[in-house]
Amino acid sequence: MKFIPTKFDTAFIIEIEPHRDDRGFFARTFCAEEFGKHGLKNNMVQTNLSFSGEKFTLRGMHYQVNGAEEAKLVRCNNGAILDVIIDIREYSPTFGMYEAFELTAINMKMLYVPEGFAHGFLTLEKNCLVSYQVSNFYSPGKEKGIRWNDPAFNINWPVSAPSVISLKDSRWEDFQVAV
Repeated sequence: MKFIPTKFDTAFIIEIEPHRDDRGFFARTFCAEEFGKHGLKNNMVQTNLSFSGEKFTLRGMHYQVNGAEEAKLVRCNNGAILDVIIDIREYSPTFGMYEAFELTAINMKMLYVPEGFAHGFLTLEKNCLVSYQVSNFYSPGKEKGIRWNDPAFNINWPVSAPSVISLKDSRWEDFQVAV
């Protein structure tokens, strides 16, 4: 695996290194030892799968607090997504900054999202299947979110509004109020 730095100190794009033969290819998508060598969480405790049938479905921007913070390893298994992370670590020099990454079934890139980041994605095609491993168990009482179009971050989404968004995700408060 190739660990490609982002503008954030502990977030990485991870490219697999396929070993090809007549059958196709084989590649590792996770290795606790390699993640540990890069100082990343390597104790993933749960794997989640998300399916979105419609193009421009938005999920996010989510994070957990009070001991339930989680790192995520996100990959798009079918279709294409714009994956967005926001640094909400108050002590960080990149606090309040966001970065977006295109993850597709074709490019096979993964995104490592560290603890202390809000995370969400917008589907760029129909029938997107996204899997992500997390380093902590989901704790409903410790879940927080930021509204997808919070002016504090001015995220450059490719559409003016999502075609599908949950009521909960559409009602998250602006970040200044949510903290």
